[in-house]
Amino acid sequence: MASFPSSSTRDSGLPIQGLIGSSPAMQEVYRLTRRAAQSNASVLLLGETGTGKELIAKALHRLSKRGSGPLVKVNCGALTESLLESELFGHVRGSFTGAVANRTGRFEAAHTGTIFLDEINSTSTHLQVKLLRVLQEREFERVGDTQTVQVDVRVVAASNCDLMQMVQESKFREDLYWRLNVLPIQIPPLRDRREDVRDLVTYFLKVYSDLNDRYVVHIHRDALKSLEDYHWPGNVRELQNYIERAVIMAEGDELNSEHLPDVVFGSETPQGAALIPGDIDSLVQAVVHTGVSGATKSEDNLHAKIVSRIEKELISQVMVDCNNVQIKAAARLGINRNTLHKKLKEYGLDQNS
Repeated sequence: MASFPSSSTRDSGLPIQGLIGSSPAMQEVYRLTRRAAQSNASVLLLGETGTGKELIAKALHRLSKRGSGPLVKVNCGALTESLLESELFGHVRGSFTGAVANRTGRFEAAHTGTIFLDEINSTSTHLQVKLLRVLQEREFERVGDTQTVQVDVRVVAASNCDLMQMVQESKFREDLYWRLNVLPIQIPPLRDRREDVRDLVTYFLKVYSDLNDRYVVHIHRDALKSLEDYHWPGNVRELQNYIERAVIMAEGDELNSEHLPDVVFGSETPQGAALIPGDIDSLVQAVVHTGVSGATKSEDNLHAKIVSRIEKELISQVMVDCNNVQIKAAARLGINRNTLHKKLKEYGLDQNS
Protein backbone atom coordinates (compact mmCIF):
# COMPACT_ATOMS: atom_id res chain seq x y z
CA MET A 1 0.00 0.00 0.00
CA ALA A 2 1.28 3.43 -0.91
CA SER A 3 2.23 5.70 1.98
CA PHE A 4 1.67 9.43 1.89
CA PRO A 5 3.21 12.34 3.80
CA SER A 6 1.58 13.37 7.03
CA SER A 7 -1.04 16.12 7.02
CA SER A 8 1.41 18.63 8.47
CA THR A 9 3.92 17.90 5.70
CA ARG A 10 1.31 18.05 2.94
CA ASP A 11 0.00 21.39 4.15
CA SER A 12 3.43 22.94 4.60
CA GLY A 13 5.15 25.40 2.36
CA LEU A 14 8.49 23.61 2.62
CA PRO A 15 10.49 23.59 -0.62
CA ILE A 16 9.91 20.73 -3.06
CA GLN A 17 12.84 18.90 -4.64
CA GLY A 18 13.66 20.38 -8.03
CA LEU A 19 12.05 23.76 -7.31
CA ILE A 20 14.04 26.83 -6.26
CA GLY A 21 12.80 29.61 -3.99
CA SER A 22 11.65 30.16 -0.42
CA SER A 23 9.62 33.37 -0.85
CA PRO A 24 6.08 33.51 0.60
CA ALA A 25 4.68 33.34 -2.93
CA MET A 26 6.54 30.10 -3.65
CA GLN A 27 5.71 28.66 -0.23
CA GLU A 28 2.04 28.96 -1.21
CA VAL A 29 2.78 27.18 -4.50
CA TYR A 30 4.50 24.36 -2.59
CA ARG A 31 1.56 24.07 -0.21
CA LEU A 32 -1.00 23.87 -3.02
CA THR A 33 1.15 21.46 -5.02
CA ARG A 34 1.42 19.03 -2.11
CA ARG A 35 -2.32 19.19 -1.46
CA ALA A 36 -3.21 18.76 -5.14
CA ALA A 37 -0.79 15.85 -5.60
CA GLN A 38 -2.78 13.67 -3.21
CA SER A 39 -5.91 13.74 -5.38
CA ASN A 40 -6.88 12.56 -8.86
CA ALA A 41 -8.60 15.83 -9.72
CA SER A 42 -7.55 17.93 -12.70
CA VAL A 43 -5.06 20.71 -12.00
CA LEU A 44 -4.79 23.96 -13.95
CA LEU A 45 -1.42 25.72 -13.77
CA LEU A 46 -1.61 29.43 -14.55
CA GLY A 47 1.33 31.72 -15.08
CA GLU A 48 3.34 33.72 -17.53
CA THR A 49 5.80 32.14 -19.95
CA GLY A 50 9.00 31.09 -18.20
CA THR A 51 7.61 30.83 -14.66
CA GLY A 52 8.20 27.07 -14.34
CA LYS A 53 4.79 25.49 -14.94
CA GLU A 54 6.33 22.29 -16.30
CA LEU A 55 8.43 21.91 -13.14
CA ILE A 56 5.27 22.12 -11.03
CA ALA A 57 3.60 19.53 -13.27
CA LYS A 58 6.54 17.18 -12.72
CA ALA A 59 6.34 17.73 -8.96
CA LEU A 60 2.59 17.03 -8.96
CA HIS A 61 3.19 13.74 -10.71
CA ARG A 62 6.20 12.74 -8.60
CA LEU A 63 4.41 13.41 -5.30
CA SER A 64 1.20 11.64 -6.32
CA LYS A 65 0.23 7.98 -6.03
CA ARG A 66 0.67 7.89 -9.81
CA GLY A 67 4.35 8.78 -9.45
CA SER A 68 5.50 5.30 -10.54
CA GLY A 69 3.44 5.59 -13.72
CA PRO A 70 4.22 7.55 -16.88
CA LEU A 71 4.33 11.33 -17.13
CA VAL A 72 3.50 12.34 -20.70
CA LYS A 73 4.06 15.94 -21.81
CA VAL A 74 2.33 17.55 -24.80
CA ASN A 75 2.84 21.14 -25.99
CA CYS A 76 -0.55 21.95 -27.51
CA GLY A 77 0.81 25.14 -29.06
CA ALA A 78 3.51 23.43 -31.12
CA LEU A 79 1.27 21.46 -33.50
CA THR A 80 -1.50 22.19 -35.98
CA GLU A 81 -5.04 21.07 -35.06
CA SER A 82 -4.99 17.88 -37.15
CA LEU A 83 -1.55 16.84 -35.94
CA LEU A 84 -2.42 17.58 -32.32
CA GLU A 85 -5.59 15.48 -32.50
CA SER A 86 -3.60 12.52 -33.81
CA GLU A 87 -0.85 13.14 -31.25
CA LEU A 88 -3.31 13.13 -28.33
CA PHE A 89 -5.70 10.39 -29.36
CA GLY A 90 -3.77 8.30 -31.86
CA HIS A 91 -4.98 7.14 -35.26
CA VAL A 92 -5.58 4.02 -37.31
CA ARG A 93 -3.98 3.13 -40.59
CA GLY A 94 -5.56 4.92 -43.56
CA SER A 95 -7.42 7.50 -41.46
CA PHE A 96 -5.68 10.31 -43.35
CA THR A 97 -2.93 10.84 -45.91
CA GLY A 98 0.33 9.63 -44.41
CA ALA A 99 -1.29 7.38 -41.79
CA VAL A 100 0.53 4.22 -42.94
CA ALA A 101 0.21 2.42 -39.61
CA ASN A 102 -1.78 2.44 -36.40
CA ARG A 103 -0.42 4.82 -33.80
CA THR A 104 -1.02 5.03 -30.06
CA GLY A 105 -1.89 8.50 -28.78
CA ARG A 106 -0.47 10.35 -25.81
CA PHE A 107 -3.53 9.73 -23.65
CA GLU A 108 -3.09 5.97 -24.05
CA ALA A 109 0.63 6.34 -23.33
CA ALA A 110 -0.24 8.13 -20.07
CA HIS A 111 -2.53 5.32 -18.82
CA THR A 112 -2.24 4.95 -14.99
CA GLY A 113 -0.10 8.09 -14.93
CA THR A 114 -0.33 11.81 -15.69
CA ILE A 115 -0.65 13.78 -18.91
CA PHE A 116 0.58 17.37 -18.93
CA LEU A 117 -1.15 19.54 -21.53
CA ASP A 118 0.93 22.70 -21.88
CA GLU A 119 -0.53 25.76 -23.62
CA ILE A 120 -4.05 24.31 -23.39
CA ASN A 121 -5.26 27.74 -24.51
CA SER A 122 -3.94 26.97 -28.01
CA THR A 123 -6.42 24.15 -28.67
CA SER A 124 -9.28 24.53 -31.15
CA THR A 125 -12.94 24.26 -30.10
CA HIS A 126 -13.14 20.92 -31.96
CA LEU A 127 -10.34 19.48 -29.85
CA GLN A 128 -11.79 21.00 -26.71
CA VAL A 129 -14.92 18.88 -27.21
CA LYS A 130 -12.84 15.70 -27.34
CA LEU A 131 -10.79 16.78 -24.31
CA LEU A 132 -13.98 17.42 -22.36
CA ARG A 133 -15.18 13.90 -23.10
CA VAL A 134 -11.91 12.37 -21.88
CA LEU A 135 -12.13 14.36 -18.67
CA GLN A 136 -15.75 13.41 -18.04
CA GLU A 137 -16.00 9.87 -19.41
CA ARG A 138 -12.35 8.74 -19.43
CA GLU A 139 -12.81 7.45 -22.97
CA PHE A 140 -12.27 8.45 -26.61
CA GLU A 141 -11.83 7.07 -30.14
CA ARG A 142 -8.65 7.17 -32.15
CA VAL A 143 -8.77 9.30 -35.30
CA GLY A 144 -10.49 7.24 -38.01
CA ASP A 145 -11.64 4.52 -35.62
CA THR A 146 -15.00 3.58 -34.08
CA GLN A 147 -13.66 1.50 -31.21
CA THR A 148 -13.78 3.27 -27.84
CA VAL A 149 -10.60 3.38 -25.77
CA GLN A 150 -10.83 3.77 -21.99
CA VAL A 151 -8.02 5.34 -19.99
CA ASP A 152 -7.12 6.00 -16.38
CA VAL A 153 -5.17 9.23 -16.49
CA ARG A 154 -4.77 12.37 -14.39
CA VAL A 155 -4.83 15.62 -16.38
CA VAL A 156 -2.62 18.58 -15.54
CA ALA A 157 -3.07 21.53 -17.90
CA ALA A 158 -1.21 24.82 -18.17
CA SER A 159 -1.96 28.19 -19.72
CA ASN A 160 -0.06 31.45 -20.06
CA CYS A 161 -3.30 33.26 -20.97
CA ASP A 162 -6.36 34.25 -18.96
CA LEU A 163 -8.66 31.33 -19.77
CA MET A 164 -11.71 32.95 -18.19
CA GLN A 165 -11.25 35.93 -20.49
CA MET A 166 -11.00 33.51 -23.41
CA VAL A 167 -14.26 31.92 -22.24
CA GLN A 168 -15.93 35.32 -22.21
CA GLU A 169 -14.61 35.94 -25.74
CA SER A 170 -15.96 32.54 -26.87
CA LYS A 171 -12.43 31.30 -27.61
CA PHE A 172 -12.45 28.57 -24.96
CA ARG A 173 -15.29 26.28 -23.90
CA GLU A 174 -16.69 27.16 -20.50
CA ASP A 175 -17.56 23.55 -19.66
CA LEU A 176 -13.97 22.46 -20.34
CA TYR A 177 -12.67 25.37 -18.29
CA TRP A 178 -14.58 24.23 -15.21
CA ARG A 179 -13.49 20.62 -15.70
CA LEU A 180 -9.83 21.68 -15.84
CA ASN A 181 -10.00 24.34 -13.14
CA VAL A 182 -10.81 22.00 -10.24
CA LEU A 183 -7.50 22.73 -8.52
CA PRO A 184 -5.93 25.93 -9.87
CA ILE A 185 -2.35 26.84 -8.98
CA GLN A 186 -1.09 30.32 -9.86
CA ILE A 187 2.67 30.42 -10.51
CA PRO A 188 3.99 33.89 -9.58
CA PRO A 189 6.17 35.85 -12.02
CA LEU A 190 9.76 36.38 -10.92
CA ARG A 191 9.17 40.12 -10.33
CA ASP A 192 6.72 39.14 -7.57
CA ARG A 193 9.32 37.01 -5.77
CA ARG A 194 12.53 38.98 -6.15
CA GLU A 195 13.85 37.53 -2.90
CA ASP A 196 14.31 34.24 -4.78
CA VAL A 197 16.69 35.73 -7.37
CA ARG A 198 19.78 35.09 -5.22
CA ASP A 199 18.96 31.38 -4.78
CA LEU A 200 18.17 31.00 -8.47
CA VAL A 201 21.44 32.68 -9.46
CA THR A 202 23.40 30.41 -7.12
CA TYR A 203 21.69 27.35 -8.57
CA PHE A 204 22.24 28.33 -12.22
CA LEU A 205 25.88 29.30 -11.56
CA LYS A 206 26.55 25.77 -10.36
CA VAL A 207 24.58 24.13 -13.19
CA TYR A 208 26.32 26.02 -15.98
CA SER A 209 29.74 25.96 -14.35
CA ASP A 210 29.49 22.16 -14.29
CA LEU A 211 28.17 21.96 -17.86
CA ASN A 212 30.90 24.22 -19.24
CA ASP A 213 33.76 23.03 -17.04
CA ARG A 214 34.01 26.45 -15.42
CA TYR A 215 34.26 27.66 -11.82
CA VAL A 216 32.06 30.75 -11.58
CA VAL A 217 30.68 30.48 -8.06
CA HIS A 218 30.46 34.11 -6.88
CA ILE A 219 28.44 37.12 -7.98
CA HIS A 220 29.37 40.74 -7.27
CA ARG A 221 26.85 42.54 -5.06
CA ASP A 222 26.24 45.23 -7.70
CA ALA A 223 25.41 42.61 -10.33
CA LEU A 224 23.10 40.82 -7.90
CA LYS A 225 21.35 44.09 -7.02
CA SER A 226 20.76 44.80 -10.73
CA LEU A 227 19.28 41.33 -11.20
CA GLU A 228 17.02 41.75 -8.17
CA ASP A 229 15.79 45.14 -9.43
CA TYR A 230 15.10 44.01 -13.00
CA HIS A 231 11.43 43.41 -13.94
CA TRP A 232 11.97 40.01 -15.66
CA PRO A 233 9.42 39.91 -18.49
CA GLY A 234 10.80 36.46 -19.43
CA ASN A 235 10.78 35.28 -15.81
CA VAL A 236 13.05 32.45 -14.62
CA ARG A 237 13.77 31.31 -18.17
CA GLU A 238 15.22 34.76 -18.95
CA LEU A 239 17.37 34.69 -15.80
CA GLN A 240 18.59 31.22 -16.70
CA ASN A 241 19.64 32.49 -20.14
CA TYR A 242 21.58 35.43 -18.71
CA ILE A 243 23.41 33.32 -16.13
CA GLU A 244 24.39 30.70 -18.71
CA ARG A 245 25.80 33.46 -20.94
CA ALA A 246 27.61 35.10 -18.01
CA VAL A 247 29.26 31.85 -16.92
CA ILE A 248 30.64 31.37 -20.43
CA MET A 249 31.88 34.96 -20.69
CA ALA A 250 33.37 35.28 -17.20
CA GLU A 251 37.15 34.96 -17.03
CA GLY A 252 37.44 34.43 -13.28
CA ASP A 253 35.32 32.89 -10.56
CA GLU A 254 33.03 35.91 -10.12
CA LEU A 255 30.07 37.10 -12.19
CA ASN A 256 29.97 40.88 -12.33
CA SER A 257 27.94 43.57 -14.09
CA GLU A 258 29.97 43.52 -17.31
CA HIS A 259 28.84 39.94 -17.93
CA LEU A 260 25.14 40.91 -17.93
CA PRO A 261 23.19 42.29 -20.93
CA ASP A 262 22.46 46.03 -21.07
CA VAL A 263 18.71 45.46 -20.77
CA VAL A 264 19.18 44.52 -17.11
CA PHE A 265 20.41 48.03 -16.33
CA GLY A 266 17.70 49.88 -18.29
CA SER A 267 14.69 48.23 -16.72
CA GLU A 268 13.35 51.20 -14.77
CA THR A 269 10.24 52.69 -16.34
CA PRO A 270 9.72 56.45 -16.94
CA GLN A 271 9.15 58.53 -13.80
CA GLY A 272 9.69 55.35 -11.77
CA ALA A 273 6.26 54.00 -12.73
CA ALA A 274 5.79 50.36 -11.90
CA LEU A 275 5.23 47.82 -14.65
CA ILE A 276 1.82 46.31 -14.09
CA PRO A 277 1.58 42.65 -15.17
CA GLY A 278 -0.92 42.35 -17.99
CA ASP A 279 -1.40 46.13 -18.33
CA ILE A 280 -0.49 46.48 -22.00
CA ASP A 281 -1.31 50.20 -22.17
CA SER A 282 1.15 51.03 -19.38
CA LEU A 283 3.87 48.91 -20.92
CA VAL A 284 3.41 50.47 -24.37
CA GLN A 285 3.39 53.96 -22.88
CA ALA A 286 6.65 53.21 -21.07
CA VAL A 287 8.34 51.84 -24.20
CA VAL A 288 7.25 54.74 -26.40
CA HIS A 289 8.28 57.27 -23.76
CA THR A 290 11.74 55.70 -23.57
CA GLY A 291 12.09 55.76 -27.35
CA VAL A 292 10.94 59.36 -27.75
CA SER A 293 12.92 60.74 -24.80
CA GLY A 294 16.05 58.97 -25.99
CA ALA A 295 15.85 60.43 -29.51
CA THR A 296 17.51 63.64 -30.63
CA LYS A 297 15.40 66.60 -31.76
CA SER A 298 16.58 66.15 -35.34
CA GLU A 299 15.54 62.51 -35.67
CA ASP A 300 12.61 62.05 -38.05
CA ASN A 301 12.36 58.26 -38.19
CA LEU A 302 10.75 57.60 -34.80
CA HIS A 303 8.03 55.41 -36.30
CA ALA A 304 10.55 53.02 -37.82
CA LYS A 305 12.81 53.19 -34.78
CA ILE A 306 10.13 52.37 -32.21
CA VAL A 307 7.37 50.46 -33.99
CA SER A 308 9.71 48.18 -35.92
CA ARG A 309 11.57 47.22 -32.75
CA ILE A 310 8.32 46.39 -30.97
CA GLU A 311 7.14 44.35 -33.97
CA LYS A 312 10.44 42.48 -34.16
CA GLU A 313 10.33 41.60 -30.46
CA LEU A 314 6.67 40.54 -30.71
CA ILE A 315 7.36 38.23 -33.65
CA SER A 316 10.48 36.84 -31.98
CA GLN A 317 8.68 35.95 -28.75
CA VAL A 318 5.64 34.47 -30.52
CA MET A 319 7.94 32.31 -32.66
CA VAL A 320 9.63 31.02 -29.50
CA ASP A 321 6.25 30.31 -27.87
CA CYS A 322 5.19 28.41 -31.01
CA ASN A 323 8.46 26.45 -31.17
CA ASN A 324 9.29 28.22 -34.45
CA VAL A 325 6.28 26.67 -36.21
CA GLN A 326 5.37 29.46 -38.66
CA ILE A 327 1.79 28.27 -39.22
CA LYS A 328 1.04 28.47 -35.49
CA ALA A 329 2.88 31.78 -35.07
CA ALA A 330 1.07 33.40 -38.00
CA ALA A 331 -2.30 32.29 -36.60
CA ARG A 332 -1.44 33.61 -33.15
CA LEU A 333 -0.27 36.93 -34.58
CA GLY A 334 -3.35 37.15 -36.78
CA ILE A 335 -1.36 37.69 -39.98
CA ASN A 336 -0.89 35.81 -43.24
CA ARG A 337 1.87 33.18 -43.25
CA ASN A 338 3.53 34.83 -46.25
CA THR A 339 3.53 38.15 -44.39
CA LEU A 340 5.17 36.48 -41.40
CA HIS A 341 7.80 34.89 -43.66
CA LYS A 342 8.66 38.32 -45.11
CA LYS A 343 8.88 39.86 -41.63
CA LEU A 344 11.18 37.08 -40.42
CA LYS A 345 13.56 37.78 -43.30
CA GLU A 346 13.27 41.55 -42.84
CA TYR A 347 14.20 41.36 -39.15
CA GLY A 348 16.83 38.66 -39.55
CA LEU A 349 14.78 36.14 -37.59
CA ASP A 350 14.56 33.51 -40.32
CA GLN A 351 16.58 30.55 -39.06
CA ASN A 352 16.89 29.20 -42.59
CA SER A 353 18.43 32.36 -44.03
